Amino acid sequence: MKREIAPNHMKIDALPARTSLATGQMALSNIDYDERATMRAWESFLADDPKCARDPVHPSHVRSLIHDSWHRSATGGINAQGIEAPLSSDRDEIEYLTRANAELLSAARRSFASLGQLLDGTGAMLVLADSDGVLIDAIGDKKTLHDGMDIHLAIGGKWNEDAVGTNGIGTALWTGEPTFVHAAEHFCAGIKSWTCAGAPIRDPLDGKIIGVVDLSGYSPIFRPHNTALVAATARQIEKALAEQQQEQRTRLLEAFISSAPSYRRKDGLVIVDHRGRAIFCNNVPDGETTEMMDGPMEPGRGRWLMNLPSSGSDADLIRALPAHLRSCHITPLKLDGDLRGAALVFPSVPAVSSAAVVHREVNKHLQDAVAMIVGESEALQAAIDVACRVARSGSVTSLLVEGETGVGKELFARLVHAGSRRTANDPFIAMNCGAITRDLFGSELFGHVAGAFTGASREGKPGVFELANGGVLSLDEIGELPLEIQPFLLRVLEERVVHRIGDSRGRPVDVRLVASTNRDLKQEIAAGRFRRDLYYRIGAVSITVPPLRERGEDVLLLIEHFNRQIATAAGEDPLEFSREALNALLSYGWPGNVRELKNLIGRLHVLTRGRDVRLRDLPEEITASGSGSEAGSDSSASAHELGGTLVEAERQAMKNALAAEGGNLSRVALRLGISRPTLYRKLDQYGIRRGFI
Repeated sequence: MKREIAPNHMKIDALPARTSLATGQMALSNIDYDERATMRAWESFLADDPKCARDPVHPSHVRSLIHDSWHRSATGGINAQGIEAPLSSDRDEIEYLTRANAELLSAARRSFASLGQLLDGTGAMLVLADSDGVLIDAIGDKKTLHDGMDIHLAIGGKWNEDAVGTNGIGTALWTGEPTFVHAAEHFCAGIKSWTCAGAPIRDPLDGKIIGVVDLSGYSPIFRPHNTALVAATARQIEKALAEQQQEQRTRLLEAFISSAPSYRRKDGLVIVDHRGRAIFCNNVPDGETTEMMDGPMEPGRGRWLMNLPSSGSDADLIRALPAHLRSCHITPLKLDGDLRGAALVFPSVPAVSSAAVVHREVNKHLQDAVAMIVGESEALQAAIDVACRVARSGSVTSLLVEGETGVGKELFARLVHAGSRRTANDPFIAMNCGAITRDLFGSELFGHVAGAFTGASREGKPGVFELANGGVLSLDEIGELPLEIQPFLLRVLEERVVHRIGDSRGRPVDVRLVASTNRDLKQEIAAGRFRRDLYYRIGAVSITVPPLRERGEDVLLLIEHFNRQIATAAGEDPLEFSREALNALLSYGWPGNVRELKNLIGRLHVLTRGRDVRLRDLPEEITASGSGSEAGSDSSASAHELGGTLVEAERQAMKNALAAEGGNLSRVALRLGISRPTLYRKLDQYGIRRGFI
């Protein structure tokens, strides 16, 4: 006998936490559902401005699970009067979803095929969603499937709570448990005539939620056992996934045995699948795989270890290995011609390999990179030493380089790249944060999928983190990074996983970050323009590149370096600088630092008549701070008349500066706007000693 259910009052079953993932056992408790009372509670909830604070006492006839979800929906900006979910109808996007979830679709095929025929004429539809709540398959009653299009309950529709508020799919994703949402319990007004029950699907290997199976239809189809039905279907899909993974594990082991005849039983072995997760471990010390551990699994199994490249070439595989696994031998494993995994072999004794050769090459690259930084001053050499230590270290993943504009901060980023590269193809990607518009920061850093926003590439685009995978990313002027982007950068640095805009799929990255800035980040933190936690993350190791005015006679070394470099490129002889011109260049404060000096030498090569550079050939701002001896030769009479007065004035100015700075010569030179070598020369010239004060 069919039970009659009153339209406005019915008894439904709440389904709280699942007690056992393996058995699917669930506890049921009865709750009275009153349609009118639930609607009044929803209207009252919206009227009480739920965005400000959640009332800790929810109405007795509204389940706490629903009330909490309403609060998340309201504070997340969901329109309570919404009538549909977001829908992507782009063919490329749907094709991408199908490819990305091929394993899940394959595992669900058998269950959906058997249930699809039974649902015809019942008013119910069964849908499959991915880990982001986007529908990738739907079967069931034809009329219900048609009506589902009105609210975008169809392939491509996005049904997580962030998109459409409280609903069976999104709330099951949030709670991680089988969940039903009935009629007025939905947050959006346009879907309150529907009922739905969803159950999450977990990857048998690592336990992560990879999708949701959901039973939906108009509210009259509600039955207490709907939730049990989808939970049982989710378990069937998980069982099929486990069978698929076991078959792949066996085939990869067979592929390894046939491709690695020199493997010895005492060697350590890890087999990873196409996602870079360990599916087989033998004789491997736990320390080899714990760095990427995702959770408590059987020893080693289920942990993400590396980002498997698509090409499968030996060079790409070696480059994809994270630092803590570089001691192993890696072998690609192909199934049906496609790269489907890799074998990592840890020799029981130190193996004779190309490691020594690689080490020598790295040292040579590092030496070449150091040679590109011209200078012998103590402050510069100290900065170079720290950068070299970071480059050789496998544990330091970020470096902060501070210094004024034009001091050559990018050279230090390239030094770190040269000292840490594993192959000749390790990428070096540089991005100037000051040259990116505010709207494009997220896309440039993290990339985007096709159609993620207006103007987005139809093919999608990788961000600089993906492009720098396996190498070094240089973020210049990081102080220009917008405050709203900084938490996402911090998350990537902490988790080593990047999410493209519009994509729920994480992409593991192995990137060393060199951040540089000409700002005082501590002042930026105090002003609220830079996050303190991001500063400590990128600035665990930091160096300060000294300005050119504090590098003494490095100016002369740089003049010679750029002079010969430009002359060689032009096929000309180097310029010859007069003593007076060199003194003026030494005395100049160089506000533009090394960049300004290089540009000046290039300008002199173009504009100087002949090959001799005299004081009159230099720009006025430089000659104004020079000694003026050459210029004085053109007007010796006036110089003779004023010489005594000027010399005495200069001597007194130096004494005053020494007294004001307590004899600190660095600060005296800075105060007078001259270099330290020039200061030493003039102190000797005037017979002034620091001890006189």
